Amino acid sequence: MSGIAIGGVVCVVQTPFDAQGEVDAATFVRQVEWLFDNGADGVAIGMVSEVLRLSTTERDELATLLCGAATGRGASVVSVGAESTHTAVRHALHAAAAGADAVMATPPALSRTGDAELFDYFLAIADAAQLPMIVQDASGYVGSALSIDLQARLQAELTDRVLFKPEAHPIGPKLTQLLDATGGKARILEGNGGMYLVDSFRRGAVGTMPAGDLVWALVPLWRALTTGDYDRAYRIAGPLTQLVSLQTSLDSFVAIEKHLLVRQGVFTSAAVRGPVGGGVDGRMYAEVDRLVDLLRTAVDHG
Repeated sequence: MSGIAIGGVVCVVQTPFDAQGEVDAATFVRQVEWLFDNGADGVAIGMVSEVLRLSTTERDELATLLCGAATGRGASVVSVGAESTHTAVRHALHAAAAGADAVMATPPALSRTGDAELFDYFLAIADAAQLPMIVQDASGYVGSALSIDLQARLQAELTDRVLFKPEAHPIGPKLTQLLDATGGKARILEGNGGMYLVDSFRRGAVGTMPAGDLVWALVPLWRALTTGDYDRAYRIAGPLTQLVSLQTSLDSFVAIEKHLLVRQGVFTSAAVRGPVGGGVDGRMYAEVDRLVDLLRTAVDHG
């Protein structure tokens, strides 16, 4: 079991691609270092890392790079969810061997599996990894929402080995329902880019797992919440929430996040693997840039 606690601001990385469409390993590592330099408590591979568009070999490569770059700096979390228990367990074993501090698992997205089979799926992953496991309800992007009963059963079975990243709407009430169903024991990470972080924190979230493009705003926001400075928290949360609200699909999240990483000099290319659904045009990028400027002002003068 990992000795590093999972909480605070755990940033989900983007996957940079070179001119040939291959993973740009040097830029990936530079991104991880930039996130920690900006105060992140941990880094993670997740849905916006384009894991659904990566080969198994590439997922292995990113897991190894992430864990190596995070060593001595903070927590590393590797997404291991798959369409079969067999493949998810394989990813979990590799993540553990690479030195991950935790794994994160989405349920299979292509089938409406019942709670009994999902319980066995998540338990197999946790048993294979022998690490803390974050159960991710990614139904805001893909798949179906996980039931509160299933999550409460996983909490009862795995106790301190499980955390939850609920993204099913309504976010706040679902978070409270999970806490109520587990007697307040569930450890929950806000998972919507920080858009619901203030409300989630007030309800009992132990951290947030946003993309890393706005780490410089999310870390001060989290610190303001944990120190009780709600005036500062709300000033930062205003433009942040407006910015995240523009991202209405997985593809738009990735496109805007990569755009901002290029703007900040972390990436040299905003290339996304296709096919993509689009939904982001020039006017939206212009609005994103305006909101980022307002957000920077709120952070610097908050």
